[in-house]
Amino acid sequence: MGGEGVLRTYGKLNAAKLVIEEALRQNITYFDCARVYSDSEIYYGATWENNPELRQNIFQTSKSASRDRKGAMADLSASLQRLKTDYLDLWQIHDVRTEEDLAAISGPGGALDAFIAARENGIVKNIGVTGHHDPRILTKAVEQWPVDTVLLPVNPAEQAIGGFLTHTLETARDKGVATIGMKVLGAGHYINPSLGLTADVLIRYALSCGVTLVIVGCSSPKEVRELSKASLPPHLTEAEKAQITEMFTPHARHNAFYRRVK
Repeated sequence: MGGEGVLRTYGKLNAAKLVIEEALRQNITYFDCARVYSDSEIYYGATWENNPELRQNIFQTSKSASRDRKGAMADLSASLQRLKTDYLDLWQIHDVRTEEDLAAISGPGGALDAFIAARENGIVKNIGVTGHHDPRILTKAVEQWPVDTVLLPVNPAEQAIGGFLTHTLETARDKGVATIGMKVLGAGHYINPSLGLTADVLIRYALSCGVTLVIVGCSSPKEVRELSKASLPPHLTEAEKAQITEMFTPHARHNAFYRRVK
């Protein structure tokens, strides 16, 4: 369950809880959010509150975009309070974009110190890094930092352009770092049923890239039911995947609107 869709809103608690509860019914157990994703943490917290057994059976993530240790620890405290939990299954360094980000995060007093300490203290079980701006920067973070996971864009435009799927993904695999796919539907812009590009097909495409899992934001219980079906076998064949990549290739740079493309 991605942290976008109805989760990245304010004041829509009832609608958000319906989506979360439907995800649980569909046997989804991985729940994404971030400190800066509007009320997403509050929505999850309202679902897990007073239900410790339910909390123990799901994998709750969040993220901090702070670049210094003090700010990251403040974000973690706020996330735990809003999520109504005393630990995170995964805490991620959010949206790493530049060399300056890398230096600030890993330098003296940087956020990386907070992430490592939180894992050592058991406040978080795993730490990760996320990025969708520059594959070179994200690859460096995976190479240099002791992370357990990396969240990166996985879709046909990325396959056509290269970078995240040709370097970051391979680096993560070599290090034994779990890989989580995002931007699978391109915020819905990649869906074109007349060309056979349904949400189901695009999710199957991402799963066929060999990532550990993919996340997709949903706006309604109906979307959760429809999208959850895509996780069932069979995944796309290499020929089917190549055909879709070819469709995206002429417009790949335009379609990768979220990243820096030289």
